[in-house]
Amino acid sequence: MNIQNNKVKELAKRIRAKRMYVFIALLILVIVYVITRMYEEKKSYRTAIENNYNMAFYQLVDNIQDVEVHLAKALISNSPEKGTETLTYIWKEANLAQTYLSMLPISSSELENTAKFLNQVSDYSYALTSKTLNNKELSQEDLNNLEKLHNFSYDLKNILNQLSVDLNDGKISWSELTKEKNPAFAQEVSNITKDSFAFVEENFHEYAGLIYDGAFSEHMTNPERKGLTGENIDEKTAKNVAIKMIGEDRIKKIDLNGVTENANIESYDYTVECTDNNLWWMSVSKKGGHIVSMNSNRSVYSENLDEDQVSMYAEEFLNKNGYTNMKKTYFSKSNGIETINYAYEQDGITVYPDLIKVKVALDNGEILGIETTGYLNSHTTRSIPEVKISKDEAIEKINSNLDILSVDMAIIPTEFQTEITCWEIKGNVNEREFLVYINVENGKEEDILMILNSSEGTLTM
Repeated sequence: MNIQNNKVKELAKRIRAKRMYVFIALLILVIVYVITRMYEEKKSYRTAIENNYNMAFYQLVDNIQDVEVHLAKALISNSPEKGTETLTYIWKEANLAQTYLSMLPISSSELENTAKFLNQVSDYSYALTSKTLNNKELSQEDLNNLEKLHNFSYDLKNILNQLSVDLNDGKISWSELTKEKNPAFAQEVSNITKDSFAFVEENFHEYAGLIYDGAFSEHMTNPERKGLTGENIDEKTAKNVAIKMIGEDRIKKIDLNGVTENANIESYDYTVECTDNNLWWMSVSKKGGHIVSMNSNRSVYSENLDEDQVSMYAEEFLNKNGYTNMKKTYFSKSNGIETINYAYEQDGITVYPDLIKVKVALDNGEILGIETTGYLNSHTTRSIPEVKISKDEAIEKINSNLDILSVDMAIIPTEFQTEITCWEIKGNVNEREFLVYINVENGKEEDILMILNSSEGTLTM
C-alpha cells in the first residue's frame, strides 16, 4: 500500500514539475512576446519621431533658402511696391523657419543664436515695410543691413544643405544631434550667426498689424483657353492623334485610361506600349485634339549630345508639330534627359505665358516628352501696348548696383492671370544674375527673378 502511495505521489510530483516547466515556458514566451512587441512599438514610435524631425528639417531648409533668395532680391529692388512684397515674404518665411527650427531635437544653447538670427531677419524685414508701404525707398544703410543679413543667410543655407546631405547619406543621425555635449553642427551654425545682430536695433517700433493681400484677394477663375482651338473630337479621333504622334509602326498596344473632365484641360488619356517595350503616357485634348502632355519611361544611360544638338532636336520637333516662333529660355538636366522651356516669340518680344516644355534624350536626341498646358491656355496674337518708358528710362529705374548684361522686351504673367509687357533687364550683382522687369507703360518694377546657373541647367527663382 505504501509503495502504491509513493508511486502516486511521485507521479503527482512529476505532473506538477511538468506543469511548472510548461508554465515557465509559457511565461518566457509571453515575456519574449511582450518585449518584442514593446521593441517594435518603440521602433515604430522612433521612426515616426524621426520622420517628424525630417519633415521639420527639410521645411526649415526650404524656408532658409527662400529667405536667402528674397534677401538677394531685396538688394536689387528699386521699387517700394516690389520692395513691400519681397520684404513681406522674407518676414513670413523667417517666421516659418523659426517654427520648424523649434521642432528639431537639438537642445544645445548654441542654436539660440540661430533662432535669434531668424527673429532679427523677420523683425527687420517687417520694420522696413513701414517705409515701402509709405512709398519710400530704402536708404543705403537699410540696404547695407540687408546685405549683411543676406550674407549670413547664405552661409546658414550652405551649412543646412551639407547637414541634409549627411543625413541622407547616413553619416549622422538625429540621435547624434541630441547628445548633451554641443554637437559640431550647432557650433558651426553658431559661429555664423553669433555676430550677425549688432547692426540691428534690439527693439523695433510698434506697428499696426501688417496685411498684404495686394489689389485682389482672389485670382480669376475659369480663364479663356485661347490656344485651345478647334471643335470637340471623339475618342477615336483622339486615339489617332496619339498614334500619329508616336508613329503607328512603333506601337504594339494602345489603351484608353479614361477621360479627364475636371482638370484644367479636358482630355482623353492613353497608355501606349511600343515595340521596344517602353511605355508612353499621352493626353489629347477633347477640344481640338491637341497634345496636352506626352511622357515616356525610357531610361537614358549616356549623354552624347551638346547643347546645340539638343536644341536642334527639340526645335525640329516643335516646328514639325506646328509650334513655330518658339524661343528657348531655361532648361534642366536629370537622369540623361534635358527638359527645355520654350516661350512663344512675337515680333522679337518673348511671351512667357505661352510655355511649352520639351524633354530630349541626351543619348540620341529622341523626344521623350512634351507639356503644352501653358501654351494651350494662353497662346494668341497679342496687341502690344504703346511703349511709354524707353529702354534708357527703364535702366534708370533699376538699382544702380546691377551690372547690365542685356535689355529685351517680354510679356510676363501675373498671379492674377493677366499679362504685363515689360523691359526685361538682365544683369549681375556679386556674381549672381538677376532679371528685373520694368513695365513699359508706367515704369513700375513688376518682378525680380534670380537666375540659377549650374551644370544641371539654367533655372529661375
